[in-house]
Parts: sequence; structure tokens; C-alpha cells
Amino acid sequence: MITAERKPLSEIKEMIAPYKKILVAGCGSCVAECASGGEKEVGLLASALRMDAKMEGRKIEVNEITLDRQCVYEFIDQLTGLVGQFDVILSLGCGAGVQALADVFAGVIILPALNTAFIGQTKEAGLWIENCRACGDCKLGYFAAVCPITRCAKGLFNGPCGGSKDGKCETDPDAPCAWQLIIERLDKAGRLDLLQNVYPPADWSKQQGKGPRKIHREDQSI
Repeated sequence: MITAERKPLSEIKEMIAPYKKILVAGCGSCVAECASGGEKEVGLLASALRMDAKMEGRKIEVNEITLDRQCVYEFIDQLTGLVGQFDVILSLGCGAGVQALADVFAGVIILPALNTAFIGQTKEAGLWIENCRACGDCKLGYFAAVCPITRCAKGLFNGPCGGSKDGKCETDPDAPCAWQLIIERLDKAGRLDLLQNVYPPADWSKQQGKGPRKIHREDQSI
């Protein structure tokens, strides 16, 4: 899932300073799962903005709404009758959600309240770990479902660097060595022969350098 963290309140206040009527819009999908943009977080941010304005003697109107998904037009339609009532929409969606709102409501000021972080996994309550770089050329099938691009600090494709200690990465004693995980999993599955192959460097042209990527499925088109 896409993870994100809320921007500092000071930065949010600076962005919305010129505006009096603010709609705080959350997203009930990825950022809700990582506790940064769901209905609860919308309520907390809206309350913080109201309280801060009251303490500083400023008058603002802050309303709240949480869409099921901010990156899907069918759900964005819920805002159609509301946007004209506000000076600005403060989005607690990921970067894709912010841009989708701006595409639909041209001329409406859409501001981000989150910093989009990474594609990650919920490891445990309150802990999310990056495990995918969205490189566009997945090699998980060769590396026992451990991504060396993301989980190896050096992005190595052809074996470990030799600097790990007690199964931990030399760059972070709390991070498991990705290559030790790869080797142990391949060994357990009887697939160590995959390590005899020489894998070329990642082809980053599939991720960057040609503008925004897209997936077009004609069988899904209307």
C-alpha cells in the first residue's frame, strides 16, 4: 500500500493562511490504513486547525469529509456539490489523490496535508516498512519474494556485499540483511540454483525518464 505521513502543522498553517473556508478531505484507502489520512485523522487535523485559529484570534471555517478513495473519479464525485462552498481543499490523500482532485476540479485550490512516503507493508500495529520501489520490472520470482532493490541498502542483484553481521545490514543494525533472507529462503525451497545466474542491473527506464507511466487495459475500458 502507499504510505504517507502528515505534514507538520506549521507547514499546513502556512499553506492555508490566505483562506477562511477550508474543506479537509480524507481518503479511506491506503493512507487510512497507515493512520495518516482516514476519517479519524481528518477529524484530528480539523480540530487542531480550529483550536489553533481560536487561540490566535483568527476566524476560519473548517469542514470535514472522507472519500472512499481520492484517486478514483467515481468517489471524487462526492465533492461536486461541495467544492464551490470553500476557498480551498486540504487533502489528506496521497500525491495521486491530490492530483486527481485537481484534475477533476480545475481552478479549485487543492493543497496536500501529507507527505507521500513509499509502497510498504504493515509489519505490526503502528509500523510500516518499505518493500517495493515500483521499478516496473519485478524480479521477486528470482529472489525468493525479497526485493533487493528496496530491501538491500546497496540494491545488489548478484549476492551480498559481505558487510552484514549476525544477519543484520551494516548500514542499519535493526534491518535484516536482504541477501541473507534471499539465500535462506531459496535454500529452504531447494532453489539455490537461481543464484548461479548473473542478473543485469535494474532497467530504470521502466520507472523513470519517459514521463508518467501508465497501464492501459482495453478489456477494462468502457
